[in-house]
Amino acid sequence: MKIKTIILLFLVTGSFYIVKAQSMQGNNGPKKGDFTVSATIGYNSYTSIAAPSGLLANYELQALSTNWAEKKLMVGLEGGWFFNNIWKLNLGGGLSFTKNPGYSEKPGTVGPNFIPGDGSIPNYRAVGDGYFFNYNIYTGVDRYFKFKGLPENLYFYAGGRLGAAYGLNQVFYDEFETLGKSSAETLNLRVSGTCGLDYYISAMYIGIQVDALSYTYNLTSYKPQEGLSNLSADSHNVGFLAAPTIKIGFKF
Repeated sequence: MKIKTIILLFLVTGSFYIVKAQSMQGNNGPKKGDFTVSATIGYNSYTSIAAPSGLLANYELQALSTNWAEKKLMVGLEGGWFFNNIWKLNLGGGLSFTKNPGYSEKPGTVGPNFIPGDGSIPNYRAVGDGYFFNYNIYTGVDRYFKFKGLPENLYFYAGGRLGAAYGLNQVFYDEFETLGKSSAETLNLRVSGTCGLDYYISAMYIGIQVDALSYTYNLTSYKPQEGLSNLSADSHNVGFLAAPTIKIGFKF
């Protein structure tokens, strides 16, 4: 399902609950013991990388970008627990694993003096036997505030987040030239100070959140052949008013 379709579905659902809740009275805000589940629409915090060929003479590497403005939108899931009337614990993330079965090479009849169109059968290289593994996880705590003059069910919050994202790709080619397994991995470590607004409508809430200040460290590594040391590069990123996120969820 395309992200535009998902966003439209959220907006339609939200409009339905807003209309339904117009006649409701009283404070529908959170309280101690409440759990929340929300869909989030924000920057893609996952990271992935492809293993290099193990047959090159020279290798060059640059740390993967951690700039949120260069990422595409992603739909995610976040859970929360109000362990106090004004304090909330958050947890979110996900995991992905992809396996690519390998196949042996199929030699042809192409010789060292190959001339295009001479009727030679081309060589089929082996299909790499490998896998991709990615995960993203974050946790944090928010402190909620209620200010006079604001709508009754509108809450401001501020808090912090700690997160990590990891990606690994390993590939082995079953052919004569192969010099062992090739691998690449990347790791993001992120800390941020967040703030946002939540508006509660009965058991539903709609919110927006932004990282007022964030710091991300990335380490990216190649190992083209078994037995070699890693070729590594790292980076540091600081963001202000970064990673705006829309939330649509429920408390129960």
